[in-house]
This record gives sequence, structure tokens and C-alpha cells, in this order.
Amino acid sequence: MIPFLDLQAQYNSVGHEIESAVLAVLRSGEYVLGRDVREFEEEFARFCGAREAVALNTGTSALHLALLAAGIGPGDEVITVPMTFVATVAAILYVGAKPVFVDIDPVNWTLDPGHLEKAITARTKAIMPVHLHGRLAAMPAILEVAERHGLFVIEDAAQAHGAEAHGQRAGTFGAIGCFSFYPGKNLGACGEGGAITTNRPDLADAIRSLRDWGQAGKYNHVRQGFNFRLDTVQAAALRVKLRHLEAWTRARRDLAGDYDRRLAEHGIAHPAPGGRDHVYHVYAVRVRERDQVRGRLSELGVATGIHYPRPVHLQPAYAGLGYRSGDFAVSEKFAAETLSLPLFPEMTGQQVAQVVEALAHAGAAPAASAA
Repeated sequence: MIPFLDLQAQYNSVGHEIESAVLAVLRSGEYVLGRDVREFEEEFARFCGAREAVALNTGTSALHLALLAAGIGPGDEVITVPMTFVATVAAILYVGAKPVFVDIDPVNWTLDPGHLEKAITARTKAIMPVHLHGRLAAMPAILEVAERHGLFVIEDAAQAHGAEAHGQRAGTFGAIGCFSFYPGKNLGACGEGGAITTNRPDLADAIRSLRDWGQAGKYNHVRQGFNFRLDTVQAAALRVKLRHLEAWTRARRDLAGDYDRRLAEHGIAHPAPGGRDHVYHVYAVRVRERDQVRGRLSELGVATGIHYPRPVHLQPAYAGLGYRSGDFAVSEKFAAETLSLPLFPEMTGQQVAQVVEALAHAGAAPAASAA
């Protein structure tokens, strides 16, 4: 079986470094917000090209605290996309704001800036673009609209570590960038983890306080906060993996290019060509009868994934937002047609060839709506 993701292969390549770093933490007795957390923050900020980074316990917490630091709360509206993991929308609801959806672009699969203007109201306070699958959203166009209307931009960069355009990386286009270090991410912890990046020290200071019970110095609680701290063991593991991330990203891009060429030979719809703006957290194709094709691939020894099978506006938990089927046609078709193929840095070209041959054998036909 060709796995969808092989974290054991990654561990085999860097495990000795991680074990040494983690053991040093265990011996130090610094288990929460220790030296490795501070040093990881500095290193991750440099990697992203940001002035500040604040480490957190999850990517969801990063989104949550970014919204709070931006002063967003009850009565406010935040524009985002329905084609995302539910955490994007949940974080908006956590602060009492209302998520307002716009559809995705049919080619790049990220927020379509052409829909932004009509979604803005007097209550709109922020735009939260999602860099889906590791591809940057159309940030210049989004920022132009945001600046014209005086709106905050908070990037959901949970899948886009290192994606860049014009020498600028994900997490530095908006006021705040939000990252996840869930184990399957391009930069994954050995458990949960997250971070924000920003060029504004005031926002970084607010989030540092919010993550640690609203403290400004020990036992001086200046705001109501949370226990959203990153533990030092995770920071130590992330520091090790961060040193390898550039090489892993190059490998992902090489494999994606191999997929592009092979899939084109079979006429199977694949992502629009990506450059440095795409780090390929996910490589998805669009096919008719997706679920049947996925079943046949499993029989042929190829594991796959779906990101995501149902847009957030059609999830039962979010029915109260008032949307219905047909409101976001591109996202809904995308959800029904996309199939995520195996892609991880240790994957071989031979495995890519096997996956594509299996797809063709499984009868994968391009989705009619695929761009």
C-alpha cells in the first residue's frame, strides 16, 4: 500500500535529532514556555520573514487569539470561505462574531477576490483568506480591497508554511498570520502546536498575554486570557524539523511537478501550476465519481484523502449560519470532486508513477467543472 502520508519515514530521517532535543528538555525541567519555545519563536519568525512569532498550543488557538487581538467580537463580521477546515469558522464564532462566506476561485481554489466587495457590510471588520492545500490566496487583490475598506486581514496559513510570492512568505501579508503544527502539516509537531506571525509588536504582546491567562508579568492579569501555551517538548521537536523544512518543501514541489506531468498525459484534472506560492501540503485532483474512484484506488493499493468532503456552510453544526445548498456552487462542486493523492517528502518518483497509473486504471475521468 502506498500511504497517503508517512510520518514514520520522516521520523526515520530526523528521529535521532528529535530524541536528543526532547531528552535535553526533559532533563532541563523547563516544560512550559521554556528556552526552546522562545528560540523556536525567533527561528520561525525569521523563516517567515516576520518581525514576531508567538507559539501556541494549536492552530485553532492562533486563529482565535488573532481575532481577539484585532478587537473583533460580538456584532462584527469576518469574511472567509466555506471550503476550509471547520476551525477557521469556529474561531470566528468563538469571539462572538459572524462568519460571512464568499466562494473560492475555480482555478486556484482559494478565496475569490471578485466576490469580496458584495460581501462587505457596515459590520465587516476582517477578511480571513485561507491558503488552501498550501497555495497562497490572491493576497494583492485581497489586500487592496481590505485597505480600501479599512479591514483587518488575518491569514489562515495553517497549510502554507513557507509559501511565498514576490519574496514575501505566508503569514506576513496580513496583520496576523496563523499556523498549525498538527503532525501531518508540512512543519508538524509530535503532537499539537500552533503559532501566529506579525510585524506588529502590539499584536504580538497582546497574544502572548492572551495565551497565558492574560498576564503581563506573573500574577498580574491585565485581561481575561486562556491557557493556550505551547509546551517546550513540542517546541524542541519543531526546532529540529524547521531546519529541514526548506529541503522537504523542495521535495514536495518536485513530486508535485512529477504528478503534473504524468496526470496531464492521462487527461486527469490537477492543480493549476504552482511556483513558490505553493508548498503542496495537499495535492488534489478533480474526478467524476470521486468516491467510487477512491474505493478502486484502495483496492489497487493506493491510500487517498479528501480535503474536504462537505463545505462548512453545509455542515450540520453550522446550519444556524443560514446558508443552504447552492449558495456557493464552486465550493460545493469542489467538495464533491476533489481527491487528495499521496504526497510526502520521502515519496519516490516510482510511487508517483504507480499512483497515476492506478488512477488511470481506476477509470478516473476529469470532473466536468474542473478548470
